[in-house]
Amino acid sequence: MFICLNRAQPYALGLFRIVIGFLFACHGAASLFGVLGGSMGGGTVPAGTWPGWYAAVIQLVGGILVALGLGTRVAALVSSGSMAYAYFKVHQPESLFPLQNGGEASAVFCWAFLLLVFTGPGAIALDRLFSSRGGSASESEPAREKARAVSV
Repeated sequence: MFICLNRAQPYALGLFRIVIGFLFACHGAASLFGVLGGSMGGGTVPAGTWPGWYAAVIQLVGGILVALGLGTRVAALVSSGSMAYAYFKVHQPESLFPLQNGGEASAVFCWAFLLLVFTGPGAIALDRLFSSRGGSASESEPAREKARAVSV
């Protein structure tokens, strides 16, 4: 059973990346364009306001890049940092625990993106398409996969 799960791991990680990126981009689109209910129940964030507008741009662009698997690790690092900032600057001063301060989404997005920084994009990512043409990256990937399979 673990062998099958290990084989499916890159695809599960790719699906995780796509879903997290899509949900994050939806938050940014809601804040910037007023779609999907808008920001805070309606409307948009005024352009150029700190930190809301910049956070919304990071959410939209970072979410799209992560969902596509393009520059995944960098986009995920920036997105994770923005959610850590949101949690500690906006939510945590209200109360210690995320359930009490409304910061569950910020905390979950922060840790999900941090996971992607360390794991990479998984399967079905534009990063893999571009790295396979580079030569050295594609040659080392099968060796890493083989080493992982042997160690399990």
